[in-house]
Amino acid sequence: MGLRNVKAEGHSPSAILDSIGRTLTTATNGIKALAEHLAADANFAQSLVSAVELIGDGHGRVVVSGVGKSGHIGRKIAATLASTGTSAYFVHPTEASHGDLGMVTSDDVLILLSWSGETAELANMLTYAKRFRVPIVSISSNRDSILARNSEIALVLPRVPEACPHGLAPTTSAMLQLAVGDALAIALLERRGFSAEDFKTFHPGGKLGAQLRLVHELAHQAEQMPLLAIGRPMSEAVIEMSSKGFGVVGIVDGAGVLVGVITDGDLRRHMGGDLLGQPVEDVMSHHPKVVQADLLASAAMEFMQEHKVTVLFLVDEAGMPEGILHIHDLLRAGVA
Repeated sequence: MGLRNVKAEGHSPSAILDSIGRTLTTATNGIKALAEHLAADANFAQSLVSAVELIGDGHGRVVVSGVGKSGHIGRKIAATLASTGTSAYFVHPTEASHGDLGMVTSDDVLILLSWSGETAELANMLTYAKRFRVPIVSISSNRDSILARNSEIALVLPRVPEACPHGLAPTTSAMLQLAVGDALAIALLERRGFSAEDFKTFHPGGKLGAQLRLVHELAHQAEQMPLLAIGRPMSEAVIEMSSKGFGVVGIVDGAGVLVGVITDGDLRRHMGGDLLGQPVEDVMSHHPKVVQADLLASAAMEFMQEHKVTVLFLVDEAGMPEGILHIHDLLRAGVA
């Protein structure tokens, strides 16, 4: 009978919830212990700073490696580094020993993960790194381990209880390794000045890619914009509003600067027998809500929700309209 068919005592819903609660508490305590370790251990703090400087000042790539759960965490660290502007990739130690070490150069930095620091599969990578002077940043929990002692920078994590009741399955320890990897990636991102526009380059797909698009990529421009000049009668404003289909018309002055907008709400508020004969400036709302063309689509969505509007004009630095954006344009692009 397979292990998955063995039923232990205490498998009631309450017992399951108790188990989940203990795991989450153990995980929370582990992260807290790591934060306290950073504050209390000057050597650990300095090692993190040195690791960021080593990687940030390097001319090569970051090569991440590990075995088992450390390997899975290593893959995630490499992916996070790569997506935030630090060229990185993962190499499995076994594949490295069978030729993939040829991808590692003396310009690169190795990040090797092993909770015990005694992982035998990393031996060949250590030997190679020493021979070709490839700097090693290690992430382990044993300062006296072979891995830590052979690293230029040893990030020694605090020993924390695993969530596994037997203390065997890597749970909290793997989470701490991941947390340190994320901390390195974000520190490198901020050190490099990696912007949202840079981030967009590496994330063109999916909802994240949509949120990172700029509003001018989604906006309607040129003759699609509903615009009228000051002094024109409201009868023309109604026609322009209806023909363009945005439920709004922008009003520009003699210099072409957007000075107001007329919405469906403005029409209702000024409804009367002489409405169509009034000049547009008597009906328009002054100080319209506008955005710049280089605003992120996600920021535009937030701006619309905050100000409770569904349409925004895009203007340049002089205030001249460059486009118009409807909330439906954001929804179609998958921003929400």
